[in-house]
Amino acid sequence: MKKRLLFVFMVMCALGAKSQTTSWTADNGNGTFTNPLFYDEFSDPDILRVGDDYYLAGTTMHSVPGLVILHSKDLVNWENAGYCFDRFDFDDDAFALKNHKEIYGQGIWAPCIRYANGQFYVFSNVNGKGLQCYTSKNVAGPWEHHNMEGRIYDLSVLFDDDGKIYAIHGYGEVRCTELKPDMSGPKEETERVIIPEGSAVGEGHHMYKKDGMYYLISTDYLPNGRTLCSRSKSIWGPYETRVITADETFGYHAASLTQVPRGEQYRIGHDGTAFGIPEIDKDATACTNIHQGGIVEDQNGQWWALLMMDFHSIGRTVTLAPMTWVDGWPMLGLEGNLGRAPRTWFKPNIATDVKPHAPYERSENFNGKQLGRVWQWNHNPDERMWSLKKGRLRINAMPAEQLMWARNTLTQRVIGPTSITTVELYTKGMKDGDVAGLGNINVPCSWIGIVKDGRQTTLRCFEQATNDTIDQQLSSTQLRDKIWLRMVGDYDHDRATYYYSLDGQHFTAMGRTMPLSYQLITFQGSRHALFAFNKNGRQGGYAEFDNFTVEEPQADRSGNIPYDKTFRIVNLATDKLMMAQPHGLVYDLDARAANGRNEQLTRFRLIDRGQGRVALQCADGRYVFVSGMGLPGDVRLTTDASQAEEFLWQDYLNHEFMLMSTRTHRYIGKSPTTGSPYSMDFAGADPARRNGAVLRWEEVK
Repeated sequence: MKKRLLFVFMVMCALGAKSQTTSWTADNGNGTFTNPLFYDEFSDPDILRVGDDYYLAGTTMHSVPGLVILHSKDLVNWENAGYCFDRFDFDDDAFALKNHKEIYGQGIWAPCIRYANGQFYVFSNVNGKGLQCYTSKNVAGPWEHHNMEGRIYDLSVLFDDDGKIYAIHGYGEVRCTELKPDMSGPKEETERVIIPEGSAVGEGHHMYKKDGMYYLISTDYLPNGRTLCSRSKSIWGPYETRVITADETFGYHAASLTQVPRGEQYRIGHDGTAFGIPEIDKDATACTNIHQGGIVEDQNGQWWALLMMDFHSIGRTVTLAPMTWVDGWPMLGLEGNLGRAPRTWFKPNIATDVKPHAPYERSENFNGKQLGRVWQWNHNPDERMWSLKKGRLRINAMPAEQLMWARNTLTQRVIGPTSITTVELYTKGMKDGDVAGLGNINVPCSWIGIVKDGRQTTLRCFEQATNDTIDQQLSSTQLRDKIWLRMVGDYDHDRATYYYSLDGQHFTAMGRTMPLSYQLITFQGSRHALFAFNKNGRQGGYAEFDNFTVEEPQADRSGNIPYDKTFRIVNLATDKLMMAQPHGLVYDLDARAANGRNEQLTRFRLIDRGQGRVALQCADGRYVFVSGMGLPGDVRLTTDASQAEEFLWQDYLNHEFMLMSTRTHRYIGKSPTTGSPYSMDFAGADPARRNGAVLRWEEVK
């Protein structure tokens, strides 16, 4: 109920929202960062450091420009450095959505970025085309394309000390193949199995060499996501393997995955009611935990992991976690809590002055000569059929059955946790049969927009999940060539609603609050889409778009820590108040019993220690401290401020948080089942946030 009220409140705010440009950045501005690094999709991350510069390459599937590369100086703040190519250069209709051919769920994916011989290399696979390599002396390009062919995918590449180049690839049975130095292809008869099937090793490989030892980071998905490290003194093995992280979900349960009926292949024009978006087990980890990605050593010798997680309808996104070497193994996390990772942690100790910033400017007024770098086309566009003219984006309507077949659809990833996207649509150039608007490219898809049928103009909201069409006829006095379209998304809870306005001030909902999904059909999360097509199978007119804005109500997190406030703490697992008992222990209390002296003992304040570090003080003046190992009964109260435990505040948004000891790297919490008092021995949150470690604060006036 509380989550629904939050969404309703957000929608109400959206209807009267004024434009603001604050966008999610992991940097908290106080020397710490909060995961995820980006609150939008970035799949299959591979990390590279060259001197003082960091580069992150990621999957782009069927979208172009393709193979994105980000750049950073501090591993926390990133910007777009460019793409390896503007469009697929294969002479194949499928890459351009022509003649009912497509590459949804295919395209280019799982890149590996390396630097050697004075140039950058990005390796990746294109379904049906084999191994691809892009080389450039400048990360901003231009890039030279080498089609290496061969059946090598989901790979890592190692430039070894002896000058040989190895590709490591395969699922379960891991193989190593030597590559030709000129990138013309694999060396014949060099492929060998280096880790046999049955070793619990998966895919998504990242190979490194340190102190003469070969380290292979990989991911296994059965029965759920785990990240493993295999090591050997020889590239050819034998390897021994350990799990280096598991079950770190940051308190996010698995995403709902769109299901296709058994025995049926997905068809783009499919009746959406055949799809299923099933209820999920909120206690299950699945692949929501951080898993696939690369590791990197910073300038001070500290190692970091940049791993992805399946992040609800947003898709897959990237997290940053410190690593600790133990007995020659690169373990994720910190001493005292290995295998888990803090959601909020201290930024890398790198001597650089970088102001917090988002990787993209998401809003676009289309006044420039080029599109912003956040935009990608859905498949190769027809360059003759779109333009930037007089401060607007013009898309000519080409024949298509529905949105997923519409050519020249311009997309950008949705951003969470909540966002409000609005665009102005000009309809004067639309002709009979034309359809244009704002959509969500996903499976199932949806959109809101204008349909022209002869002289009739219809406002339509379509949702493929229910195969539902809602129409509203518009007269010429209602629609004067311009309409405002809006999508309000709550992506942490996988739901969105469409709105429209005839004056840009008053917005009206159209259709239901839709469930959203992540899915392994296109291997992408939700994407905003600006589109125009002709449903009558002919060349149509054109639609124009202007003032595309993205507002993020939760991007400003400066007030999320309740400094200078008196507040109560509610345990999400028990829905009871934290209480500082007269006996000297920290326990809990039913809110109905919180009166008189009991009420005073449920009120707390924070003592600011800087950089998100805090001490917790009861309103009666006593401080929370930990005696011993942090087991139940060790979390106590003292009047001695010097003994107060120092916590690093873990921001879980919406007033939810965890408290991690900076001394032991473990979290305070209370079991919802044993009846024991609070302890300091929790490894982290479970996917449903009901193991007793996740708390919520409520201000007391």
